[in-house]
Amino acid sequence: MAIGVFDSGLGGLTVNSGIAARMPDLPLVYLGDNAHTPYGVRDADDIFNLTCAGVERLWQEGCDLVILACNTASAAALKRMQETWLPSDKRVLGVFVPMIEALTERRWGDNTPPREVAIKHVALFATPATVASRAFQRELAFRAIGVDVEAQPCAGVVDAIEQGDELLAEALVTSHVEALKRRMPHPQAAILGCTHYPLMQAAFQKALGPDVAVYSQADLVAESLEDYLNRRPEFMGEGTVSRFLTTGDPERVSGKATQFLRQPIKFEAA
Repeated sequence: MAIGVFDSGLGGLTVNSGIAARMPDLPLVYLGDNAHTPYGVRDADDIFNLTCAGVERLWQEGCDLVILACNTASAAALKRMQETWLPSDKRVLGVFVPMIEALTERRWGDNTPPREVAIKHVALFATPATVASRAFQRELAFRAIGVDVEAQPCAGVVDAIEQGDELLAEALVTSHVEALKRRMPHPQAAILGCTHYPLMQAAFQKALGPDVAVYSQADLVAESLEDYLNRRPEFMGEGTVSRFLTTGDPERVSGKATQFLRQPIKFEAA
C-alpha cells in the first residue's frame, strides 16, 4: 500500500518530489497519463473519464489515497468524482485547496466562514480547462471575501514544457503575463495553477516583477498531505517501494522526466 500521485503527464512530478522531500519514508506510486496529455484543452467529460481511469489504475497498486497532482483534473473532475463516483473506502484529494489556504492565511482544515484577507488582487495562471471550470474562484469564495481574481488561460505552456522547449515556454509565459496585466495592471499575488508551471517560476516572477508574491504548489501540497496523514494514518499503509508508471512510452517518458527534474527517473509501463 502506498500513496498514489496522478497527473496528466510530467507536471505532477513537482508535487511528487515535494512530498518525497518532506516525507522521504513515504512510498509513492506516480502515474503519468502521458498517452493523453495535455488535459488542459479537453472537455470536462473527457477529463473526468481519463482521471477516473488513472485513479482506478492506482487503486490496483494498493493506493487507497490518491493525490490529483494535476490542476486541470482537480478543477474539472474532482468534485464530480467525490459526489458521484468515489467509493466510501477510498480518498482522492486535489491540489487547489492547500494553495488557497496559504493565500488566505488559514490553517489546514479551517472551515470557519469566509472573511476579509490582506491580498485583494490575485492573478491566476492555469490551463484553459482549469480557467473555464472556475474551480479556483469557487474554492476561494468558501474562504475569503472581497478578492478580485483575474484568470489567464496559458495555452501552449504545458506542451512546450513537456517537449523540453524552455525558450518557447519562457516566451509564452511572458506573453500570457503581459495579456493578464493589461486587464489587472497591479496584481498583489499570482497563483501558478498548474503543476508544470513551477519549472517556469523564475520566468513568471521576472514577467510579473519583484513585488508580486508567486505561489506554486509542491511544498504546500506536501505540507497539507502530511497533516492529513497525521489525522488519517490508516491511509499511510505499509509499502516501502516508490514507483513511476506511465501510459506512454516508458523509455521516452523516462528521458523527458530526467530532463524535466534534472535527476534520473525510470518509468514503467502502466
